[in-house]
Amino acid sequence: MKKILVLLLVAAGAGGGYYYWKIRPATLAAKADAQKPQTVKAERGPIRLAVASTGRVVANLEIEIKCKASGEVLKLPCDISDPVEKGKLVLEVDPADNERMLKQADVSLTSSQAKLAIARQNLLIAQRTIVANRERATSALRSVESRAQDARTKAERINKLLEKKLASQEDGDTAETTAVQAAADLDNARTRIKELEIEELGLKVKEQEVALAAAQVESDQIDRSLAKQRLDDTTVVSPIKGVVTSRKVEIGQIIASGVSNVGGGTTVMYIADLSRVFVLASVDESDIGKVAVGQKVTITVDAFPGKRFRGSVARRAPKGVVVSNVVTFEVKIEVLDEKKSLLQPEMTANVEVLVAEKQDALVVPAEAVARKRTQYLASVLKEDGTTEDRTVEVGISDGFRYEVTSGVQEGEQLIVRKTGADSTARKGPQGNPAGMMFGGGRPGR
Repeated sequence: MKKILVLLLVAAGAGGGYYYWKIRPATLAAKADAQKPQTVKAERGPIRLAVASTGRVVANLEIEIKCKASGEVLKLPCDISDPVEKGKLVLEVDPADNERMLKQADVSLTSSQAKLAIARQNLLIAQRTIVANRERATSALRSVESRAQDARTKAERINKLLEKKLASQEDGDTAETTAVQAAADLDNARTRIKELEIEELGLKVKEQEVALAAAQVESDQIDRSLAKQRLDDTTVVSPIKGVVTSRKVEIGQIIASGVSNVGGGTTVMYIADLSRVFVLASVDESDIGKVAVGQKVTITVDAFPGKRFRGSVARRAPKGVVVSNVVTFEVKIEVLDEKKSLLQPEMTANVEVLVAEKQDALVVPAEAVARKRTQYLASVLKEDGTTEDRTVEVGISDGFRYEVTSGVQEGEQLIVRKTGADSTARKGPQGNPAGMMFGGGRPGR
């Protein structure tokens, strides 16, 4: 038993000696290496600042096609995805009712035109009759005036002769009667002149009848034009050159007018102009200040993995939209890539607006730079093993790296600050990671 205890003690001593001579030095060395600061080298390379967002693909122009006329669809030559030219027939409804209305309008117009012609002819006849009657009345008045004057002169002369007993009483009475008769005829002639003036007033009535008939003709012409327009409205042509993106009706279906129906009428189809393609993206309010018209954009869609489309910012909305207390601004991006025809309306697109880019910048990881109030600090490891805290100036950041414009030289080693208790040194006044201060508010931008 004692021999066994002695052997165990000897084995324990040998194990302890082996630990102190072999294992313990390696453990201490590893622990020492773990306590050494981690460093990174300041190197030159490309860096880019971009604003990422999502949106949807839209056409340059998409028109909802409706028919102004109601009725049964007779012709529908276009289907989804068919290209259409401007002015090409895309729909025709049954025109029978509108053709009958046009014929009725033609009959009414012909009748009113005939009435207008009759009214004008009656006015012309009345005008010429009055002219002729006035000439006759004027001539008769001059003749009667002459006879009346002559009769009065003769009566006065005979009366003088009668006073001198040179004429008989009978001659005097006859001359006086003749003079009186001539005066009466003169009064009648003057009355006839006044009657002509009354007849001329009647011409005003006939002129109004002509105007009324002309107004009726104009009204019937308008009715005829409307009937013709309604007949023309039974056919619909494409207002643009494009592609049919959606068709809502079939041949034989009864559709409602788009102008007279309270509900807005039946939508026939949608035609899109795909000569230009755009993406409407929603950009967060924290990023909209970096976006400007003309900036380059990279566009990707899930339908074509790995394929990138070139674009450019065409418009930035001046007013934001609030949804669930989140403010976003609509940015319209035009797709300029040669293969833009691959993009279809309503596709979900991922966009990356290039704000700034440098190909040969001095860059360091974001973990090597700490922000303290308005300054940026970096710890540089010298050749003798000591560290030096420096104030650095930074440029753009992609969320993971900083561009350093001064304070650090190429090739110098910078100490990477640990996460945890030391990570507060990398946060801004609001606690945002320093790597996000220039990257658009989200990591990886």
